[in-house]
Amino acid sequence: MKQQESTIEVSVSPIVYLMKNYADYNLWANATLVNWLRTKPADVLAQEVPSSFNSIKATALHIWNTQRYWLSVIKRSEPDGFGEFTGTLDEVLQGLVEQSDIFADYVKQMTDEAIEESTLVQSPWFECNFQNFEYIMQVMNHSTYHRGQIITIGRNLGFTDAPMTDYNFYNIHGK
Repeated sequence: MKQQESTIEVSVSPIVYLMKNYADYNLWANATLVNWLRTKPADVLAQEVPSSFNSIKATALHIWNTQRYWLSVIKRSEPDGFGEFTGTLDEVLQGLVEQSDIFADYVKQMTDEAIEESTLVQSPWFECNFQNFEYIMQVMNHSTYHRGQIITIGRNLGFTDAPMTDYNFYNIHGK
């Protein structure tokens, strides 16, 4: 896991800067969350709870799968994610951080034009044709939403020491 200082050109447009910074933030926030989760008992992280996903492990897997799917959309490659997963909790946590790193690296390598370019998505569930920065924001917001769920599930399981993973905290202390 590469958490290094962000090196985004300041000469890019504000939307391009935001997407690159937000992808770095997502990596930092997911790594921060995973580092915290690794201090907890694995059996508790797999414990079923009433939520949209039935455990912390399942929620982390969902974040990982969704990030993989949307990156394949942005790359215009075959959809990735949502396959059957029978791996361990450690594989989920490692996969989430590694995929977040891959996503951030890809976004950092994108040109201004690629970030602002539109990509048609035709899936069994929806069809849309948005600019890539909108898909990047979708992914980052989705991950943030489910990190919050993980914190809430953890709280319900007795964890009271969740890390701060807000975007502003990252911009001030996380870079």
